[in-house]
Amino acid sequence: MRESRLKLTAGFTTLLIISVMFIVPFVWLLRSSVMDLSQIFIMPPQWIPKPFHFENFKEAMTVVPFGAFFKNTLIIVAGVLIGTVVSSTIAAFGFSRIKWKGRDMVFAILMSAMMLPGAVTLIPSFLGWKELGFYDTFYPLILPSYFGGGIFNIFLLRQFYMSIPQDFDEAAVVDGATYFQIYWRILLPLSRSAVIVVALFTFLGSWNDFMGPLIYLKSDSRFTLALGLQMFQGSYNAQWDLLMAASTAVVLPCVLVFLIGQRFFLEGITLTGLKG
Repeated sequence: MRESRLKLTAGFTTLLIISVMFIVPFVWLLRSSVMDLSQIFIMPPQWIPKPFHFENFKEAMTVVPFGAFFKNTLIIVAGVLIGTVVSSTIAAFGFSRIKWKGRDMVFAILMSAMMLPGAVTLIPSFLGWKELGFYDTFYPLILPSYFGGGIFNIFLLRQFYMSIPQDFDEAAVVDGATYFQIYWRILLPLSRSAVIVVALFTFLGSWNDFMGPLIYLKSDSRFTLALGLQMFQGSYNAQWDLLMAASTAVVLPCVLVFLIGQRFFLEGITLTGLKG
């Protein structure tokens, strides 16, 4: 009994320490976003701003064209979200519910590609998109999601689909259903939680993507929010108060989306591992 209590106490203590490690940087961001520049780096740190400078948010939104950056980011995120969900669900359906020669071998090759570093394909991909005339456009950031949707997403959805009994498919085939009807009317409704997990991962990844827009976008008018944040940092100084305010504004949608979809996120992650 005493040993179990010690283990429980140790577990909660570990979780508390890890939680503090993740929460402190976020609290630092929030307090710095409403502070004067001279207050941010005071030692010892001042955690409560005196006074609160909420005008930092208004100034940050006007110093750089954040409205245009927000619009560009929404266009990219929406395109990537639709492409990823559609392509990854279809690919996962093919790898889990349709029997065809060499299916498992192709899936194994696909999984092995997860170990390939992104830097290996970075230059060939850039040269290819540039030759197609798509440099400084949104196409290199959106179109790849329609041709695969991400290996991890396919794996996640495949594992979930395999946990659904094949009896549903057999009954649907007896009733004259096609593969597409099985996918659309049976698998998708039953896998709502897993699809939402994929959508959450995709949204967060696309919203916070910095490397992709940095490589493929040149014009300031096409910049995303992630690229726009670097405009607060010059060669010799940085507007830290405005940068923190702008960063807070960029982070908040991610926090809200996660809080809204948290239940589906946890449910989807849990159910995905029920059957291999």
